[in-house]
Amino acid sequence: MTATPSLRIALVCNTAWAIYTYRHGLIRALVARGAEVIVIAPHDRTVPLLEQMGCRYVALAVASKGTSPREDLGTLAALFRHYRALKPDLVFHYTIKPNIYGSVAAWLARVPSIAVTTGLGYVFIQKSRAASVAKRLYRFAFRFPREVWFLNRDDLATFTDEKLLAHPERAQLLHGEGVDLEQFAPVPLPAGDAPVFILIGRLLWDKGVREYVEAARSVRARHPRARFQLLGPLGVDNPSAIGRADVDAWVAEGVVEYLGEAHDVRPHIAAADCVVLPSYREGVPRTLMEASAMGRPIVATDVPGCRDVVADGETGFLCRARDSASLAAQLIRMIELGPAGRDAMGARGRQKVAAEFDEQQVVERYRRTIHSLTGITL
Repeated sequence: MTATPSLRIALVCNTAWAIYTYRHGLIRALVARGAEVIVIAPHDRTVPLLEQMGCRYVALAVASKGTSPREDLGTLAALFRHYRALKPDLVFHYTIKPNIYGSVAAWLARVPSIAVTTGLGYVFIQKSRAASVAKRLYRFAFRFPREVWFLNRDDLATFTDEKLLAHPERAQLLHGEGVDLEQFAPVPLPAGDAPVFILIGRLLWDKGVREYVEAARSVRARHPRARFQLLGPLGVDNPSAIGRADVDAWVAEGVVEYLGEAHDVRPHIAAADCVVLPSYREGVPRTLMEASAMGRPIVATDVPGCRDVVADGETGFLCRARDSASLAAQLIRMIELGPAGRDAMGARGRQKVAAEFDEQQVVERYRRTIHSLTGITL
């Protein structure tokens, strides 16, 4: 059934890149059913790609670093003006500042909204004044959305235990944002005899990049032919961002290869024997869902989000967070499995992702929610 053209959905995030990367399938489904999709986010290189998909783009200034009251109130005021002018039928907010200030702005503008917590990252990892402030802001702002979605059980439990939800009955578990199982189809492992590991993501210390590099040094001392790659953007606007000088030094040392960044990660996953993510905390990492969908075994940290995707010993290995020795031990286990063992592990990963993280299930969840809050069937 085609949606009435009057249906207007706004997606609001601290980067347009994240909306394009993580909600590509959702946007495609909404546009195909006749909905108008408005993306409200800071401008970046993905804006033309979103517009090519049929989205309407509206610029937004969001400071991802620090808690400047002046800047944050400016974000709230800008969102309020946008909502009053655009009159969306429903707004989905993603990431911390849109979740907090967007939820308040939508309530003031009398626009229904849903907050999607995409992972409790930098703020919740640090024990600081900023973390305390963020929690108080969450506690205030999350009384306003019609629903609050969590991508994993650990994050939902954290918000519940710390009493950050004014209306606990509005909390919903989405269990990740899914992966396109056709786009990320299984491919055979590479034929080379030198095992290739790859870490894909924004180059942030919180992604465990330091531990990855330290583990690579240790593993290469025992398996000198093993290769370690990094794929993802440098210099992102994040307090945990890694600088170019660090990456250049690692490359010069010969411990890792830096592949830059790519719109399409599939060729890089296909060329790897194993995908690695030693992150300190995640929502449900798309990188790992995509890797498993393509039949790649995983080594990741035993933290919220990662352990939702990885069945330890079955679809990959889990290691301790912030522990390069633990990571190195699991990387060596992966090497010593041999090609047949890695292939079997990857096949089980594909089965798990197909059963639990199919993007079509996520799109259906959005469709049902949109209908329940707007009365319009997609």
